[in-house]
Amino acid sequence: MNIRAIGSRPWIWGFAAAALVWLVILIISGQGGGQTVSLALSLAPYLVIVGLGQMLVITAGPGNIDVSVAPIISLAGFASVGVAASTGSATVGVLAGIGVGVLIAVISTVAILGLSVPPIIATLAAGLVASSLTLTMASGFTAVPDPGLRQLLNVRPAGVPILAVAVAVLTGLIIALLRRTVYGRSLIAVGQNRRAAERAGIPVARVIATTYLVSGALAGLTGALLAAYIAPSADLGTRYLLDSVAVVVIGGTLISGGRAVPVGVWGAGLFFILLDGLVNLVGWSTAAQNLLKGGLVLFVLFLAGGGDRAGGTASRFRRRPRTAAATTTTTGDNTHG
Repeated sequence: MNIRAIGSRPWIWGFAAAALVWLVILIISGQGGGQTVSLALSLAPYLVIVGLGQMLVITAGPGNIDVSVAPIISLAGFASVGVAASTGSATVGVLAGIGVGVLIAVISTVAILGLSVPPIIATLAAGLVASSLTLTMASGFTAVPDPGLRQLLNVRPAGVPILAVAVAVLTGLIIALLRRTVYGRSLIAVGQNRRAAERAGIPVARVIATTYLVSGALAGLTGALLAAYIAPSADLGTRYLLDSVAVVVIGGTLISGGRAVPVGVWGAGLFFILLDGLVNLVGWSTAAQNLLKGGLVLFVLFLAGGGDRAGGTASRFRRRPRTAAATTTTTGDNTHG
């Protein structure tokens, strides 16, 4: 594989940026290169889990975005810790967090498909419901995270967190889902051209509903695990809204839909975590940190082919597919593992 072929991989730039930031941290600190990677691998999986759900939603096509993920994470954190404390089972607590995410996603799905509300408005409304429930639960909340689950999340065989391994397996399952299942190929087809997908007989409403429900479930899982790792709080998921969108786009997934890059979410997730470590290491002000983050994100997007994305989107609208069937048969080439 030549250099041009490697550079054309949409996921490569997130990993390259993460490696660059890691190198800068190593130069500034002068030590702890392996420890820095281990710490990044401890924090990145939470962002990757919610990012994979957001990736599926964005892949569904223009206008699809889930802005309820942040409130779901916060609500799921309280629900998971509370249920685990009352039942004595961390497993039941995690399932409760996932269930909360699915229930909030049901509100979004009904609004989008049943009431024809734009996705960003529907998920915003669902997020407000989740935020209200979170504030109600937070009042007088005394339960503490399950110590067994917290200990498990901190296990690092050979310096690699066990959660990172589990999320890597989850990423592989998402890749298989997109490449090998009817749902995955249908999602890519819907993202490429919704009208053509409908004419090809694809159940578009069912595909979109499934996508939002999966996104809600993954956000709920993130909240359950994150609350056990840190502690439940009303603003637990705040940073994950914009970050979940950013890691998807930086990772190579088309913001206009029709192409998903699960592995790219990992590279972009590591980039964001290491970037946070870098700005904290140099002790910059919040304004300077935001300026640096914004500049680096734009730079990575440029390297990843921002112009190509725009051109690809425009050309896709200019190019009219000959038949609906022809569109759906090309979906396998738009999932990059």
